[in-house]
Amino acid sequence: MLYREACGDKLSRLAFGTMRLPQKDGAIDQEQVNRMTDYAIENGVNYFDTAYPYHDGKSELAIGEALSKYPRDKFFLADKFPGHQFMKQYDCKGIFEDQLAKCRVDYFDFYLLHNIYENSLPTYKNEEFGIVDYFVEQKKQGRIRHLGFSTHCRAENLEGILDFLESKGMKPDFCQIQLNYMDWTLQDAKAKVELLGSRGIPVMVMEPVRGGKLADVGEEANAKLKAARPDESIASWAFRWLMEIPEVATVLSGMSNFEQMQDNVKTFSEDKPLSADERAMLMDIAESLKVGVPCTACRYCCEGCPMELDIPMLLAGYNDLKFQSSMTVAMQMDGTPKDKWPHSCIGCGACAAVCPQQIDIPAVMTEFAEMLDRSPSWAELCKQREEAAEKLKAERG
Repeated sequence: MLYREACGDKLSRLAFGTMRLPQKDGAIDQEQVNRMTDYAIENGVNYFDTAYPYHDGKSELAIGEALSKYPRDKFFLADKFPGHQFMKQYDCKGIFEDQLAKCRVDYFDFYLLHNIYENSLPTYKNEEFGIVDYFVEQKKQGRIRHLGFSTHCRAENLEGILDFLESKGMKPDFCQIQLNYMDWTLQDAKAKVELLGSRGIPVMVMEPVRGGKLADVGEEANAKLKAARPDESIASWAFRWLMEIPEVATVLSGMSNFEQMQDNVKTFSEDKPLSADERAMLMDIAESLKVGVPCTACRYCCEGCPMELDIPMLLAGYNDLKFQSSMTVAMQMDGTPKDKWPHSCIGCGACAAVCPQQIDIPAVMTEFAEMLDRSPSWAELCKQREEAAEKLKAERG
């Protein structure tokens, strides 16, 4: 197993993410989770990541059971506080104690404020909830060794989140972001990595293969990758690309079966850096997978928009959603004022008239609005938000 020093610890480059655990008869297949965990530890994996809402709260129980037979210093365990969701009136103490009990541990090696993004930031800032203060105190007490956060925010908003946390006495020990060779440009993950690196904050990677999308990049692209490295899986290319980024400490893979665990352990046990030609080939494949519009974010379109829409931001969301339906776009739109959604476009054409790329922006806004309305992740998020608001309203009388 390959390792990297981060936060004063020697972390395995491969981490076992438990958001997509194997299923059997509609429940977590504990026997297979145990087998995968045993194989991981036997082969040097020492970082395990879970979260309060994963598998409806059962992921923590599953990994807690799987790890319970091992000495506590044999593994690093990461868990997350769900401040991006409405749960138990943000009872920090209740949730944290519950997590420790479910995971069968007395402390967490790594603890994250879960998904601080545009719409959840006010919750984390809310003094009534006292979320940041509580977990800073838990770190002081030794119940959290390293305190960080995860985020799906837009690149331009990450600095504000970092500044807020530091103003609360929490200099993040690490940050978990969505990072892969597609999102390097599609979601401007490159800018996030550079900012975190400039502040000396190690990066923990989530969605390294984009929920499986980069484990199968199409017949033609698959053939090119297989021809270059016949003995390696398509997914291994995404992992090897990530291992070359200096800021990356560990890569979380949400493995759903034993075969994926075996393949990933093989990849992360062999140091086989990509050549310059191979890296260029991956970037070409990433570009070939993009099916959106060629916006360069010059912002000429914004100057004459009567609705004052952030058109480049909306076009970026459109491009992302065209590539793959995901909760990320839904969350980012959820953090945008409703009168700035694509639905607000009046189709005047002022933007298209000045677009250097000759994009038919009104047509794209119409399509983007329709895509959001029929996106399962968008509908799910809107429903969650409505239910949470009603619940909070009832709790407060």
